[in-house]
Amino acid sequence: MKQGLYHQFVERKKSGKKSFAVLIDPDKVDNDKIDQLLALSTEAKVDYFFVGGSLVISSHLDECIQQLKSACDIPVLLFPGSPSQVSKYADALLYLSLISGRNPELLIGQHVISAPFVKKSGLEIMPTGYMVIDGGAPTTVSYISNATPIPADKNEIAMCTAMAGEMLGMKLIYMDAGSGAKRAITETMIEKVSRHIEIPLIIGGGITEPEKAYRNCKAGADVIVVGNAIEKDPALIKEISAAVHSVPVNA
Repeated sequence: MKQGLYHQFVERKKSGKKSFAVLIDPDKVDNDKIDQLLALSTEAKVDYFFVGGSLVISSHLDECIQQLKSACDIPVLLFPGSPSQVSKYADALLYLSLISGRNPELLIGQHVISAPFVKKSGLEIMPTGYMVIDGGAPTTVSYISNATPIPADKNEIAMCTAMAGEMLGMKLIYMDAGSGAKRAITETMIEKVSRHIEIPLIIGGGITEPEKAYRNCKAGADVIVVGNAIEKDPALIKEISAAVHSVPVNA
């Protein structure tokens, strides 16, 4: 199995270095769009590509990842919405368990089905506690998951959920307000969660401006993920990347 990316996540967290990931939904990009994102991301020194979506109804996944891998050295991590979203061409897989909901299929059921295929893929597997936070609007992930998001002001619930995920063996915590969220996760919630876990914390959903990304990092986020805002304005890649990477080490 490929190894190394999780170790990189941990080492960056230990040193206080913040990371920026561009989220690419294969359903929403063609080859020209990928080339544009590649150029902007390389110039901006983006740390990771996350590839996936809640549906991914096209057969574009392998092609999308191969195009990314052939043109740059930025690691590609799968961010799957279902067991079918696995590609051997990626570097790693965020193996998501929806720990914020009570849908057993997304907590463990789909993993049982996908386990043999995932194991055979040879990908580096990163067990990830996935937490959906209310972003003020219905999102695809909340609809598909059939799970109620954690209320935006319930910091203690988020904290306890993340703690439970870590103690159950998750290697990452990913808090997501969802694509198209009207509001991003609050700094107070991020800080509350960050102070009570030791594993890397990924934050995504509703981040539309560099200042918000910066504040999230200051609050304790280790990785900032932006997708929807970049689809609308690709120029944000450079601005958000600069903001994330400008956070003082161990800030």
